[in-house]
Amino acid sequence: MSGKRKRVVLTIKDKLDIIKKLEDGGSSKQLAVIYGIGETTVRDIRKNKEKIITYASSSDSTSLLAKRKSMKPSMYEELDRAMLEWFNQQRAKGNPISGPICAKRAEFFFYALGMDGDFNPSAGWLTRFKQRHSIREINIRNERLNGDETAVEDFCNNFRDFIEQENLQPEQIYNADETGLFWKCLPSRTTVIKGKCTVPGHNLGEERITVMCCTNATGLHKLKLCVVGKARKPRSFKSTDTLNLPVSYFSQKGAWMDLSIFRQWFDKIFVPQVREYLRSKGLQEKAVLLLDNSPTHPNENVLRSDDGQIFAKYLPPNVASLIQPLGQGVIAAMKRNYRAGLLHNNLEEGNDLKSFWKKLTLLDALYEIAMAWNLVKPVTISRAWKQILPAIEEKEGLDFDEDISGATVATILQHTKGLENVTPENLEKWLEIDSTEPGYEVLTDSEIIRRAQGQTDESSENDEERIELIPEKHINHTTALQWTENLLDYLEQQGDMILPDRLVIRKLRATIRNKQKMTNPGQ
Repeated sequence: MSGKRKRVVLTIKDKLDIIKKLEDGGSSKQLAVIYGIGETTVRDIRKNKEKIITYASSSDSTSLLAKRKSMKPSMYEELDRAMLEWFNQQRAKGNPISGPICAKRAEFFFYALGMDGDFNPSAGWLTRFKQRHSIREINIRNERLNGDETAVEDFCNNFRDFIEQENLQPEQIYNADETGLFWKCLPSRTTVIKGKCTVPGHNLGEERITVMCCTNATGLHKLKLCVVGKARKPRSFKSTDTLNLPVSYFSQKGAWMDLSIFRQWFDKIFVPQVREYLRSKGLQEKAVLLLDNSPTHPNENVLRSDDGQIFAKYLPPNVASLIQPLGQGVIAAMKRNYRAGLLHNNLEEGNDLKSFWKKLTLLDALYEIAMAWNLVKPVTISRAWKQILPAIEEKEGLDFDEDISGATVATILQHTKGLENVTPENLEKWLEIDSTEPGYEVLTDSEIIRRAQGQTDESSENDEERIELIPEKHINHTTALQWTENLLDYLEQQGDMILPDRLVIRKLRATIRNKQKMTNPGQ
């Protein structure tokens, strides 16, 4: 008769490893044997997967996750949720955080939440709060968090030592950052007011998406943009398969990046694409992703490939605003390209501004922002890394052509009917209208309290469902071929159509014919 199995208590890190293995096709029976636990325990971990990942994602320390064995809740769960939300937002903004500041804020939330009894935010309470959420320390005092040059120098030196120890080349060093984009905002002859659109009857908030850029330090590997919109299938997508979009598209009811979306992007998009790129360059499949402290970025322990060779590293809160590469003019260049592209398209179509604006769809915007990202030059990206990797610009010897400037956009405006007299000041306001728009949801104290109490904005969810209920239309090869033939006939009749345009359509016709033959070999 076999002896009784020794009781094994798994750490949070062990549970995360089991979840990864389950997602990769591992069986409950095999994992139970490997970790010395029962199959029921493995099934429980699978059942509580989201809860475990959310807990680990909000943690501040990988080493503490490797020791911690439970997710024991606080006696005051609502207060704990409110405090964690507030703490993550303060850290993302780079605001000073100290023990006394935390205690004062905890006392405010306790009474604002209408909780019963007496509450004393003592040193013991603060210690337990830190332990519950694996926060390393709360002791940032009197630092110039948005302008600490000494901290910048310290981080850069440490990071260079780190990449030398890890034997990483610039091709293996990446940065990702989110930004909000008002995709349907056009300039005004008078002024641009943040929160209001230049066309009557529309609000900027209704046409806001989150865009995340990711590239390596050479600028030679720019991943497809990650875009978060409100609806899973916006009306303009019609029968378009989201996998065929020029961006990686996700949905969230407020069009915000969140922990779940970021993790999906890292596991399913970033890691495979980085592996493929490094393999094509004959480099070791090893890379680091540099991130800021946004509340939507999971813990380093969660952002790690199965073999541990592709992983994330965080910028300290007090240096991120100064040296995060994508924040040093790269995202601004992409947005300038996007807005210049919109105006150029309007000119080409010969529309008046209101007509163009009404016809502009989210699908149009996604193609335009993808093109805008492609137009950002590698040298613009490599220059943005100069504080962290000062030698990269010289080493790569890249082309030094400039990106689209404000003056170029102004020239396009002069030829745009209705916008010829836009002042330089209003042009600059338009170009910068979403420059400080974060990719994550910034909550007020009242919103933090409602969320801590489990209240949600039902109207947003209903609006999303209403938008998503769009019948899909399947177009067969025969119909597509007929449309292509009609388009070719039209082009042949137009004396001013250039040859390359007709050749593109002819090539498309040949592709459709081949697809039709593969589907119906007898035809």
